[in-house]
Amino acid sequence: MRAQYPGKCGVCSQSISPGDEIVSGGQSSRWIHQGCGTAPDSAASSAPAAAPKPGSRAPASATVVFTDGSCLVNPGGPGGWAWAVDTEEHDSGPDPSTTNQRMEIRAAFEAVKAHSGPLHVVSDSQYVVNCFAQAWWRGWYSRGWLNSAKKPVANRDLWEPFIELVLERGDVTFEWVKGHAGHDMNEFVDQLAGAAAAQAAQAAMLQMRRIVVADLEA
Repeated sequence: MRAQYPGKCGVCSQSISPGDEIVSGGQSSRWIHQGCGTAPDSAASSAPAAAPKPGSRAPASATVVFTDGSCLVNPGGPGGWAWAVDTEEHDSGPDPSTTNQRMEIRAAFEAVKAHSGPLHVVSDSQYVVNCFAQAWWRGWYSRGWLNSAKKPVANRDLWEPFIELVLERGDVTFEWVKGHAGHDMNEFVDQLAGAAAAQAAQAAMLQMRRIVVADLEA
């Protein structure tokens, strides 16, 4: 069956999002991810179950893509975004003045634009994942792009086309993974995003030098 409400898996302790496939945890009376199997009774348990590998709960036939964003000075500093299917198929880009949240959104948005067919986006940004897993976008739409505090939704210029694309396709799912926890692909996209941010910083420095030189020569 599919989860109707968010919660926490009784086996791996990772979050359960609405729409995830879940099964009963037996005597533990807790729901667990379908991929975690049936939770063992406490008396019969011999070892804790290993946490599912990030992306392992992707729908059948879906491409799994990892995304991340970086901002060297948040907010307003140089930043970068990145996505990667593996160490051979990936993309990234710089932004001269941005925020960490904008780069997280941009990374996932660029990943969705770059791939056709069923796609499973794995991000360490709950801001990105919960927009879809918890359907934050429904409230934004119903309130005319105001958040729950009745203030304008931040980053609407990115969110609006991103959400429209995901809803139009209907074949994109999202999963949260804890950042900097030793997951190879999460670490890889973190490095890509960081390198793109460094590229943006270097470009800004070169531009500043050109301006200074031009002023001196004037």
